[in-house]
Amino acid sequence: MSSSPRVPLGPFEVSRQGYGAMGLSHVYGQAEDAESIATIHRAIDLGITFFDTADIYGSGHNEELVGKAIAGKRDKLVVASKFGNRLDREQSGRGLDGRPEYARAAVEASLKRLNLDHIDLYYLHRLDPQTPIEDTVGELGRLKAEGKIGGIGLSEVDAEILRRAHKVHPIAALQSEYSLWTREIEDEILPTARELGVGFVAYSPLGRGFLAGAGPVEEGDRRNLHPRYQPEAVAANSQRRAVAEKVALRLGASVAQVSLAWVLSKNVVPIPGTRRITHLEANWDANDLQLSPADVAELEAAFIPGSTVGARYPAGASPVPARATA
Repeated sequence: MSSSPRVPLGPFEVSRQGYGAMGLSHVYGQAEDAESIATIHRAIDLGITFFDTADIYGSGHNEELVGKAIAGKRDKLVVASKFGNRLDREQSGRGLDGRPEYARAAVEASLKRLNLDHIDLYYLHRLDPQTPIEDTVGELGRLKAEGKIGGIGLSEVDAEILRRAHKVHPIAALQSEYSLWTREIEDEILPTARELGVGFVAYSPLGRGFLAGAGPVEEGDRRNLHPRYQPEAVAANSQRRAVAEKVALRLGASVAQVSLAWVLSKNVVPIPGTRRITHLEANWDANDLQLSPADVAELEAAFIPGSTVGARYPAGASPVPARATA
């Protein structure tokens, strides 16, 4: 079993891998709370200290679940959550909301669900194009000064928005999708984060399970709506995954471990999520898998940025909105 190294993430020190809790709220098929809590407890036992949730996951269920799981185990953990996707979008008529008053109401609600007195890292989950990023970050800075949050994060913003936000208040971390089959951030976003000293968190580092070898998914699994999980895309992308499988066979590892080791080699913090303890333990062992320069080159030649078949999200659900108000 892997050791538990610590790495910097903005002002924090966290485990080399974090844990993404989204899948514990029925996003990828039915989940059982007892099994989910046991998995989080095992993650803590392994040495994972960084846990990621959001108010929109399960419409609050995920935060409540994480809060129950870490009760009595909070010491030395870094807990992250997100706001900005309104839970009451049908009633409010507003899907994305980064207004200062909503940020304040959202953090209070998240604190209650998590049963915490502060949230270590609090992200704007998605950019609100109607609210200047300066207004949102300004209010998050005030919430930090009040001790309600420990650091400000952003998710799925471009380099320009990151720079504007960072001028208002230092941004602790940027979270975006990053894996072998989603590498577009390497061009400008990741270099900008590094230039500014902003930590980087990679969500979906296993391509929502595809890079772990996932095949057809069960009814009710949200991946059925994703373009990359449609039959033609799966067939095309499986040819690329075969290269990772070949590398894995050569190294005596799983394709998931090879895919995670590649992300880890980029000095970012991945947050793979699973509700199975066996998968959790296998993911954690990727910490000890060393890829040679030749291995990395072989993988990257198969997964050239922009070559993955299928959009990242279903039509109308892009994580990147139109340009935000300046």
